[in-house]
Amino acid sequence: MMEGMDALISQIFPVIYGACFLVLLWQAFKVMRRGFSAVPRPGDPQPEPQAGDRTGRPTIHPELLDEEGRITREDLLTVRFGDENGDSADRATPAE
Repeated sequence: MMEGMDALISQIFPVIYGACFLVLLWQAFKVMRRGFSAVPRPGDPQPEPQAGDRTGRPTIHPELLDEEGRITREDLLTVRFGDENGDSADRATPAE
């Protein structure tokens, strides 16, 4: 009886394995297709900017605003960690 069960399992396992492989391969191609379609190609029409798109516009951080919502006029403390020459500045300087 066990020999018949072992023979059935040894025959059906490759079929189940192959079916799982094909399903996963199909899923991988679907994901890759969505990724390729997300990249614009030369000649594709440019998408319209969305209403909330702030690309290229300056952002004012909330820390810079006073109680009335205006940019603060008080001196701010900045820290520089180094410049292009590799010299490090370890002191804090007020912003201009």
